[in-house]
Amino acid sequence: MSATADHAEERTNPAARLGFQPGQVVQEIGYDDDVDQELREAIEEAIEGDLMDEDYEDVADAVVLWFRDDDGDLTDALVDATTYIEEGGAILLLTPKTGRTGYVEPSDISEAATTAGLTASKSVSVGKDWSGSRLATPKAAKSKR
Repeated sequence: MSATADHAEERTNPAARLGFQPGQVVQEIGYDDDVDQELREAIEEAIEGDLMDEDYEDVADAVVLWFRDDDGDLTDALVDATTYIEEGGAILLLTPKTGRTGYVEPSDISEAATTAGLTASKSVSVGKDWSGSRLATPKAAKSKR
């Protein structure tokens, strides 16, 4: 593929735009009937494999976390999501867009991410009903389960 084709794919494929790469292990947390199936398929296509479910107990390169306002405490969910992630890995936090059931305020996302020790690097629209926030884990050493 040419560099031009790569850049075109990044613009049209949200998974590529979010930095998912072939060979990555990506764990999915918070899956339910309301998730964006097209985004899930785009991520699987980008990583050239299946998403790992919540029961996956090895280290992942990234986590996709579907979170709705009534899913509990966002800080706890983010801390839990970092448990199995590679040092320097990313969490793609997906929340319903404004006006959708389960919408989460951006200020709540920012506060929870900071409390969980994560850094928000970018937000992106990833479908008609979901917004994504890419949260980076610190590159400092930390214990793994």
